[in-house]
Amino acid sequence: MKVFSGNSNLLFAEAVANYADTTLSKCSVRRFADNEIFVEVQETVRGQDVFIIQPTSSPVNDHLMELLIMLDTFKRSSARRITAVIPYFGYARQDRRSAPRTPISAKLVANLITSAGASRVVTMDLHAGQIQGFFDIPVDNLTAAPVIVKDILYHFRDKTPMIVSPDVGGVVRARTIAKRLNADLAIIDKRRERAGVSEVMNIIGDVEGQDCILVDDIVDSAGTLCNAAVALKNAGANSVHAYVTHGVLSGEAVKRVTDSPLESLVITDTIAPTQAVKDAKNIRVVSVAGLVGESILRISEERSITSLFY
Repeated sequence: MKVFSGNSNLLFAEAVANYADTTLSKCSVRRFADNEIFVEVQETVRGQDVFIIQPTSSPVNDHLMELLIMLDTFKRSSARRITAVIPYFGYARQDRRSAPRTPISAKLVANLITSAGASRVVTMDLHAGQIQGFFDIPVDNLTAAPVIVKDILYHFRDKTPMIVSPDVGGVVRARTIAKRLNADLAIIDKRRERAGVSEVMNIIGDVEGQDCILVDDIVDSAGTLCNAAVALKNAGANSVHAYVTHGVLSGEAVKRVTDSPLESLVITDTIAPTQAVKDAKNIRVVSVAGLVGESILRISEERSITSLFY
């Protein structure tokens, strides 16, 4: 087994390799003067089980292109099996036609990854589970739930929190966390007028006097999350916290979170945190590197991954 990394989240890749009791193998991913990407594998991979760790986070297109070129490089270098480990899968929110004459970009990206040479894909908390069906190769959709539940049990050990889904689409994800914690579940019904803008409409469930924990897969502009926090506080919630797997946090999102009623926002390290995230007083990062590391070990040794989560 050999583990390689692109430039997207090198510290995460190193943590995954350390868990797997190995080191990152040598690979140069650099750019020419005109920003063309060039990849050079600096050790033999013939007949090897290769894992490429590369979240396709911002700048999404650059990191995606790095991944595709790395896949092609290893395929042409006669690797036995190539697993693309994509903790954060960019373009996942474009999983269906939301209006006439619009693309299904998640399917396009799946085709590109497969054509470039991937034998298998490992990702985490896909925005839409059906994206697994866009691939004609095996896909392991991991979940950060074990790490999130462990953190909640530690920080809320003297409380009985209520889990809240910030929208109807995230109910299954929130219910999974609530079931593991034996906690109550509430749902926020929102109406989205246009992309990136949401309006909270109703709260399904009694949150008065509760310590509420919002659970979601992606926080990008943080508009939905912050609106939900305001609505919960207005409904009488004692405190509002949030656990989100992928902290995209683009634009003014960090400021929006720090200015919101959220007492804490906990994200994972699937995306490399920016300096603004590190400096934010109410944002905290937990690591899922061990979870990913254990998964790639089990894939390499042909052992069950499902038993890791249930």
